[in-house]
Order: sequence, then C-alpha cells, then structure tokens
Amino acid sequence: MKIVTYNVNGLRPRIQQYGSLLKLLDSLDADIICFQETKLSKHDLRADLVRAEGYESFFSCCTRSSDRGRSSGYSGVATFCRVKSAFMSNEVALPISAEEGFTGLLATSKGYEPRKEKCPSIAEGLECFSRDELLKVDSEGRCLITDHGHFVLFNLYGPRAVQDDSERIQFKLTFFKILERRWECLMHQGRRIIIVGDLNIAPAAIDRCDAEPDFEKNVFRQWFRSLQVQNGGRLLDIFRAKHPDRKGAYTCWSQSTGAEEFNYGSRIDHILSARSCLHGEETQEGHDFVTCNVAECDILMQFQRWKPGNTPRWKGGRSIKLEGSDHVPVYMSLVEIPEVLQHSTPPLSTRYHPQVFGSQTLVSMFTRRQTTEQVISEESESPQIPSQEDFLSTPEKYGSRACQTSVLSSQSNANILPCIATKKKARLGQGSQLTLNSFFQKRAHRSETSSSSFADSKLCQTDISYSQIEPDGVPSAADESGASKDCRSSAIDNNQHKCQLDVCNSDKEKRKVALQEWQRIQQLMQNSVPLCKGHQEPCVPRVVKKSGPNLGRRFYACARAEGPSSNPEANCGYFKWAAVLKSKGKGK
Repeated sequence: MKIVTYNVNGLRPRIQQYGSLLKLLDSLDADIICFQETKLSKHDLRADLVRAEGYESFFSCCTRSSDRGRSSGYSGVATFCRVKSAFMSNEVALPISAEEGFTGLLATSKGYEPRKEKCPSIAEGLECFSRDELLKVDSEGRCLITDHGHFVLFNLYGPRAVQDDSERIQFKLTFFKILERRWECLMHQGRRIIIVGDLNIAPAAIDRCDAEPDFEKNVFRQWFRSLQVQNGGRLLDIFRAKHPDRKGAYTCWSQSTGAEEFNYGSRIDHILSARSCLHGEETQEGHDFVTCNVAECDILMQFQRWKPGNTPRWKGGRSIKLEGSDHVPVYMSLVEIPEVLQHSTPPLSTRYHPQVFGSQTLVSMFTRRQTTEQVISEESESPQIPSQEDFLSTPEKYGSRACQTSVLSSQSNANILPCIATKKKARLGQGSQLTLNSFFQKRAHRSETSSSSFADSKLCQTDISYSQIEPDGVPSAADESGASKDCRSSAIDNNQHKCQLDVCNSDKEKRKVALQEWQRIQQLMQNSVPLCKGHQEPCVPRVVKKSGPNLGRRFYACARAEGPSSNPEANCGYFKWAAVLKSKGKGK
C-alpha cells in the first residue's frame, strides 16, 4: 500500500495542469492520496472536482470567513482512496468510517446524511475544551480522519503563524493541543494512528535552509520533537527514521523568490506514525512500525516546479510561468498489510454529497437552459438585415427599422462600417479611458475628449440618418430626377468618406500619443531602477504586503533567485526603498 501527502496549493489549478482529476490522481500512483490546501468551499464541490473513476473521496472545507480578508475557501483538505469496489469491499484503502474535522462538532462530521442527534457530541477526550473553542479551530477545513481498520489516518493542514501575529500563534497552539489530546485518546484505546500532511513546522535545523542558531527553540518545533519516540513521545517521523542524516531534503519553497532554483526551502510536509507494528509484537526486539511495515518513505522531487534546464530568473526566466504547487508530495510504502472485513463506503464520501449526487444534475440543467434562453433572447433582439432584393419586392414585410438597416447594407460597407465603429467607440469612451495618456490627464480633459468623441459620433449618425431618408435604389414619394439622386448620393459618399478619414486620423494620432507616453514611462522606469551591489544587475520592484507602517510601500531587491549566501549565483540580498514622489503643496 502506498500513501501520499501533497499540498496542492489549490486543487483547481492542479486539475487544470494535468487535464483532469483522474490524471492528477493517477500521476501519484497511490492507494491513499491526501491533499491539503484545496481552496474549495462546499459550494465548489462539483463532480469534476471531487469525483474520479476508481476513487472514493472525502472533503473538509473551510466554513467560516477570516477576519483577515480570507474567503471561506482558503484552506481545505481532501482524501482520495483508490478502490476496486465502493460496496462490500475488504480493501484496506476504503475507509470503514470517516470524519470531517477532529472535534466531532461539525454538522457533517460523520457524513452528509441528516444526523439523528440535535446537537453533535464532542469527541471523546476533548470534554475539557469549550464548544466555542473546539468549533473555532475545527471550522477552517484542516482535518479529515479516516479509519482503515489497521490504522486511523489523520489528513492535516496545520495553521501558519508568523512571529508577530499573536492571534494566529494562539490559534495554532490551541489547534495542535486539541489534536494531540485526540491522538492520545485513540492510542489509549489501542488504535494505531498515522498522521500525514502539511503541518507548517520544520522540526529541526536540518529541515530548514536558513536555520538560525536558536531555530530549534521555537515553541512549535519543541512541541513537534516532544512527540517523537527518541524524546519520550509515541510517534515516529517516518522520513527521518529512513533518512536520518539527509540534508537538503525539502518539501516547500517560496514562490515569490524562486527559491526552488537553489533548493532553498524547508521540510514541513510530514508522515508520522505510532510505533507499534501490525504484527502486534511491539515488545519484542526489532519489532516496530518502520522496521516491519514501512518499505520506503521519500520525497517525490519530480513534482517540483523548477526543472533542470529552466532559464534562470535573471536571464529572462522570470517571465516563464512555472506550473505546479510550491510543495512536492511525500510518500510512504507499506508492506504486509492484511485485508479487513467487508464494508462499504462511509456516508462522508462525496458520492453522497447533495451537490454531487442527485440535485447537482437538476441545478446544472436549469443553469444551462437559462443561459441558452438568454442567448436566444439576445439574438432575437438584434435586427435581421434583409437583402435589397427582398426589401424591394416586399417592403411592407419589414418595418421602418428594417428599412433603415436594409439601406445600410445596400450601401458601401467600406464607408458605413467605420462610422458605426466610431459611434460604438464613442459610447464606450464616455465611461472608460481609451488611451494610456488619459491616465495622466486631468478629469476636465477627459470630459473634453468625451464631448469630442460624442460630436464625431453625431456627425456619423447624421450621415447615416440622412442616407436613410432617401436611400439609393428605393423609390421616394415624390418622383425626383436622376440628376438629383446622383447629386444626393455623391454628397452622402463625400460625407461618409470624410468621416472615415477623420476616424483613421484620430486613431493614428491616439496610437502615436500612447506609444510616445509608454516609451517615456519605460525610459523613466529604466533610469530609476538601481543595480544590485552583488551582481550589478537591474533590480526588481516589489511592494510591501505585510500590514504595518510600510504597507503598500515600494522597494527594489536583487532579481536573482533566493539561495544560500555562500552561493555567488544566488540573490545577493540587495534592498533599497523606492523614492517617494511628493505632491506639490499649496504652501508651507
């Protein structure tokens, strides 16, 4: 059996990258696949995102909006189980039971079927915590629990907390404190637990590229190491048990700094397990889970975004889009796993989700029908242009509007269409800025431009309406002479030709002004960009996004990818604040 954990950094883009959910799952070639950071809300659980042939899936989504501007779909975890049969199966990969969250308080903690009890009960071992405290840590879609008989699997996405964010630090402490209590309760019952996922903790200095001397004094790292067997705990870090001295074994890299290029990352995606082996002979010498049941545990580096041969950032690679997550998967292969008693898919499976099973078909059908009706309605409102022959034979069949449209089509398209385009462009120009130069003009200039465009459109509109009064080829009420018609037709052609020339000249002038303005801006930006001290190369502009006094302030930094300071090819660390343009005041 193979178990994979993978922070996908958004399930939608990963599905789009591989072409389908099934292809994404098959690329991992595992029996149990645990995704983190799916970034899906419950309303997003459609069949194409959650269902794949040969797999049973279980999802937990964030159900509350963050007070920091995050949407309700900013986290989320999902577990996919590859099975031959979803019913009456003895496969270990198919869970016997499944639970959303880890407190027992979520409305769908056991499944999508209506719960019999009015108020969900707190999970065993968590009675010492308040309901509000439990619901707060369990409402961000960070945990899925699946019971596979021989072991209970926790799929986790640990919270991230920066150093100066006391609120999230407390949230993260509470999250892991409650989880640890749940683990202890299960192990006290004799259950074997396996914990996989992005815990957002690099436990030791060997697991981080830029570890400071006091790196391991962090409270979360100390808590993580306290769980391990070598420190008196009951869990094993499976990767470190298999590769105790491997350096540079990272699973996550910063996207913004291109740290993958120099493998400048951290190991925060883990697989942990209780010590006992499946033989049930923990007390005997040489019997433990890693020795008896773990064939291999490693990092799937082939899923890394940065590939050998990619163009470096400072040589034009910055403009190349790298596909993939900022994490890579970690896998564990198990051996000697006996089958379990026959069982069926738990109610939490997405096959029973209301939006996937049953009601989704009706909703999507009505949605498509509404879209089709809107298209038909729009098409019916657009005028049908009769041919000149049809119009002349049966003019009463078409109204005055059709008459005007027919006249337009009977005249030279080369003369009329530019006027129509100008009229349409003028309408858009009244509510939008059409040129780059307009960004640097005062509001009054914009009004003048709009008025000018409106005047041009009125001119074209007058020409069109004049041609519609006595269209060429349509007998008028008064019998005019051929010479009179020729004069009028010539006047119309002259006006239309003049309108066309005015439009062309106006467009050329606008394009010329825009090009000059853009060249001026590029030159200004090029002259103001400093060179980094380490490589004497143009820096890249960036903006401070962290809340504080410098929020929104621009600065310049070395353009190269982040890497170890010992590597001269890596980012030199150059930094410079951008000059602040002071507006002219009325007086001191």
